[in-house]
Amino acid sequence: MPLHPEAVEAIRIAGDLPADLPPSRLRAVYSESRLRLLAEKPAVAITYELAIPTDYGPLPCRFYRPTKDPAPCPVMVYYHGGGFMLGTLELYDTTCRRLAVKSGCAVLSVGYRLAPETQFPGAVEDAYAAALWASRNAGRLGIDSRRLVLAGDSAGGNLAAVVSQMAQDGGELPVALQILIYPMTDMSRQYPSHERNASGYMLTTKALHWFIDNYVPDPADRLDPRASPILRLDLKGQPPALVISAEFDPLADECAAYADRLAAANVRVRHVCFAGMIH
Repeated sequence: MPLHPEAVEAIRIAGDLPADLPPSRLRAVYSESRLRLLAEKPAVAITYELAIPTDYGPLPCRFYRPTKDPAPCPVMVYYHGGGFMLGTLELYDTTCRRLAVKSGCAVLSVGYRLAPETQFPGAVEDAYAAALWASRNAGRLGIDSRRLVLAGDSAGGNLAAVVSQMAQDGGELPVALQILIYPMTDMSRQYPSHERNASGYMLTTKALHWFIDNYVPDPADRLDPRASPILRLDLKGQPPALVISAEFDPLADECAAYADRLAAANVRVRHVCFAGMIH
């Protein structure tokens, strides 16, 4: 179908994300364009910032609780998008507030380390450390660790999928659900949508390649399932998954391919592709 009117308006306002800019300038451009598109922030009952202790230093996070009801509630550990190079807790404040209000879950937004200053697998290490800390500190946060959801968009969707796999392997982090919003699932090869939706839809294939080059500069590392979760040999036993994709997205085909692999492994999965929409 044709582009949705909201997608047309977003493209008019923000345009394509440029590639090959110095990281500091790219982050500024991304922040400016994202701020122009954000909806009004909804109120949440409780929100505060915290620093999670990790082997790699304090990890900045922001916690949201939709109500003051002290009863343990589900928690969504959220990893922001931005190609592993962009994004901040503040830029995703509106998103996480809306998720908390709409879902009734507490939300832990994770400020993982960014490339090129920290390359693969730094973001993965932070992502796993944050989820494990949340599970182990359920009483402190007032959450139910048995109802822990891993979620993220784009690069964050990649991290949610990877941490779901690591959680299965480690056996110390129960995951009830993974929500993968147009996730990057395969850095090792090209898909038809990379060419079909290469430009004109905000995220370009050129920018996508630039992100990968900065986050995983060694092509051999792109074969690691911690970078390309679709390359895990066996997906049996993965937590249920909701995979969300967009028709006019360079990542559309690899999102569908990952959902298909989960389904083939008898994982409960629902794949929703939003027609006419962009990344």
